[in-house]
Amino acid sequence: MRFKYFFIQIPFFFCLFLNAQTVDKEVLLEVGGDPVYVSEFMNVYNKNLDLVQDESQKDVDAYLELFTNYKLKLKEAKTLGLDKKPSYNRELLTYRKQLAKNFMTDNTVTEALVEEAYYRISNDVKAQHILVLLSEDAAAADTLAAFNKITKLRETTLIEGFGNVMTQKADGKTIIAEQLGWFNGFKMVYAFENAAFNTAVGETSQPFRTRFGYHIVNVQDKRESRGERTVAHIMVVDKEDDATAENPETRIQDIYKKINQGEDFEALAKQFSDDKSSASKGGVMPPFSGGQLSAAKFEDVAFSLEHVGAVSKPFKTQYGWHIVKLYNKKPVADFKDIKTELVQKVQRDERSKRIDDALYSKLKKMYNLNNEEPNLDYFVSVLKADYYKRKWKLPSNFEADKILFTIGETNYTYKDFGNYLVKTQRNLRDSVPFNHIVSEKYTEFFNKSLVEYHEAHLEEVNSEFANVINEYRDGLLLFDLMENTIWNASKTDSLDIQEFYNSNKKEYILPERIDAVVASSTKQKTLKKVSKLLEENMSLDRIKNLVNSNDSVEVIFTSGIMDAEHQVLPKGFKFKKGISKIFKHHDAFEVVQVKDILPETEKTLEEAKGAVISDYQNEKEAKWVKSLADKYKVVVNKDILKKVKSEIEKQ
Repeated sequence: MRFKYFFIQIPFFFCLFLNAQTVDKEVLLEVGGDPVYVSEFMNVYNKNLDLVQDESQKDVDAYLELFTNYKLKLKEAKTLGLDKKPSYNRELLTYRKQLAKNFMTDNTVTEALVEEAYYRISNDVKAQHILVLLSEDAAAADTLAAFNKITKLRETTLIEGFGNVMTQKADGKTIIAEQLGWFNGFKMVYAFENAAFNTAVGETSQPFRTRFGYHIVNVQDKRESRGERTVAHIMVVDKEDDATAENPETRIQDIYKKINQGEDFEALAKQFSDDKSSASKGGVMPPFSGGQLSAAKFEDVAFSLEHVGAVSKPFKTQYGWHIVKLYNKKPVADFKDIKTELVQKVQRDERSKRIDDALYSKLKKMYNLNNEEPNLDYFVSVLKADYYKRKWKLPSNFEADKILFTIGETNYTYKDFGNYLVKTQRNLRDSVPFNHIVSEKYTEFFNKSLVEYHEAHLEEVNSEFANVINEYRDGLLLFDLMENTIWNASKTDSLDIQEFYNSNKKEYILPERIDAVVASSTKQKTLKKVSKLLEENMSLDRIKNLVNSNDSVEVIFTSGIMDAEHQVLPKGFKFKKGISKIFKHHDAFEVVQVKDILPETEKTLEEAKGAVISDYQNEKEAKWVKSLADKYKVVVNKDILKKVKSEIEKQ
């Protein structure tokens, strides 16, 4: 679906548009004959006031202009019939279904389950278990036999020890025994997780059932989870496209020696780390937990550091060479930081059954329905043996029109339930009685019908849901319109883009740059020596051999094409050929050999393509919006606007 990108790509925050729910308000303006009410404008203005960063957008006149442009675009989208497109309606329906899930849960039950889940991801359990296999639709006799077997096995473990019973009794066919190791929340089916977390260390649980059969679990140990780490790192990558670049392993080893010599980790990261996202911060990365990074080896090294301030040896991942320093250890992210994620997990997990049951109870109360099951003898009487083989059909004389139950103003007939019985047939053991089948299917059908009815009428009973749907409906229209009219320009307007670039070349400039070598050391005396050697045009390898040794790295060189913003250059560095004076930068001394100065030049279209297309689209959109204003007459009620301004000034 595209909707997850929509909120990023729409150029203005009117995607949060809130439709007025009443029509008896004063009209602020008309767009193509359509009224726009003061309440609508004020809702948008007040709702988004804290979001704007440009002070001009708080100006009512400027804001009204943007709002009017937004309404013009929506008018055009509906004129073009974009709201009638099947793809639009499919996407809107999909979004509606997804959104409805958030409005159809019992928050009290969800909160309790989320808090429980947080505790369980914060702690690990080490366990072993024995399982007596049993199918979900097993006959009553087989179920009882399996329960008796697991009960006897538990009694034996209390006498002979759990490990001995695992070894002696498991056959790999009907009885399974496993060492599970460490796990925490969401790693096992919910019933198993409950048993493990509710059993004390050294104890064995009572028998419990999952979809796999009957289990007993023995808890061997419990501990806090590994939690979260904050680290800094220095990364050196292999610059395959730069023949002059130093071997990355050699470079990382040199940096490591400088750390061991007592030089500052953060300063070295600022000078030499190839991870641009963290280098300027001294290599510090955002906190992460186990499994969050895509480099498992990096995580293992980070979690192996025991003490804050500890530094790893150089190691290699798929991204390059690293040195890691531990900054902070946290047991688990704060609850408030991961609550949303936990809610989503709970709603997808087996825990959701508890949420569903709470929803059914809530909706029954809302629609004044009782829990009494109607007489289902008729359905039991029409089922035949072919139902067990998924071949049953409604009989020709089926009493289709009789009412089975009513929700709101909707009647659900015998035919509705009969069709559900047909649709949900599955292979069953012929020992399952028809009355059990019908009762179970009725409960499923009733709950399903109840939820579907409520979802279909959600706008009527929940104004917040109605508002959000309206926001998305208009936002989706605007997205389609902008995509077809403006954003796809790069695919169809290549000649116009070329012409736009030709007319605006001076706006797309490569800044002045230098071809340079930068020598860095914590010792000013060392750099004086390096500066003289550079003046003599001695090669970098020879200088390294003279200044550095196997045990000590006194200087590190950075070479290549650099602009004024390069991390190794101090702010305000003057571009001048030759050897610079020695200066201090990032807690170290540096000297720069400028080999050549590359003048400011115009970028080619290929080099500036992203910026050119963006600027071209902005210009095209401005012209297009102006044409819409000519197409759809905009009439602003000046007296009402004056009142609006007065009200806003009072806020």
